[in-house]
Amino acid sequence: MRIGTWNVNSLKVRMERVEEWLGYAQPDVLCLQETKLADNAFPAMDIERLGYEWAHHGSGGRNGVAILSKVGIADIVTGFDDGQDDEAAETRAITATCGDLRVTSVYVPNGRSLDSEHFELKLNWLDRLHDFVDRNSQPTDRIAVCGDFNIAPTNNDVWDIRKVNGGTHVSDAERKRLDALIEWGLVDSFRVQWPAEEKLYSWWDYRQGNFHKGLGMRIDLLLVTQPLADNVTFALMDRNARKGTLPSDHAPVYVDFN
Repeated sequence: MRIGTWNVNSLKVRMERVEEWLGYAQPDVLCLQETKLADNAFPAMDIERLGYEWAHHGSGGRNGVAILSKVGIADIVTGFDDGQDDEAAETRAITATCGDLRVTSVYVPNGRSLDSEHFELKLNWLDRLHDFVDRNSQPTDRIAVCGDFNIAPTNNDVWDIRKVNGGTHVSDAERKRLDALIEWGLVDSFRVQWPAEEKLYSWWDYRQGNFHKGLGMRIDLLLVTQPLADNVTFALMDRNARKGTLPSDHAPVYVDFN
């Protein structure tokens, strides 16, 4: 089974590129983020024509998340189902059962700056994600939490930690929340295949030619429980999908499981 994740930064703008990528990459499950669509604007017919069932959670404007599946889709939950106002979650999480997997697509808030109220909202959002996973799953279950985490797990996942130290994406507070998910029982499946390699990035700022300069971060993650992590056979950051006309600032990432 191949599971992918991709922040497309507007599905309306990037739909042709998504169709092309689905055509050659052929993921069984794809988690999308930042669709920037309301539910009634989701391109359902186009997605179904490509052989995928789907679930989408969006309100238009910013954010929006989706799951596409060739192995069935059921038991859909939007947000965190914790009784809190979902407006605070900002259509950034959706969960569904795909085949024998429980899959969550997440678009973690950016946080903007460490002294911003948006950063505190980011930390709270990550705490809610942890509670959602813990409340609904066991580490022995087959689950995958995939998406744009807006966190580089280690300094090895940043082009130059000296250039970003003191900013979001690499702060101790953010990494502490990510580490809590790892301690609960999730595994960074990409690093199972590539445990120590450097310069494997999934996001590059549009400005100043950063993609061509190799100035990026690895912030798009596929976190899975041990039963899946034990069966990783391949993983790839597809840089080719970041090239060409009107690319997203993110590349799709996928992992194969036996």
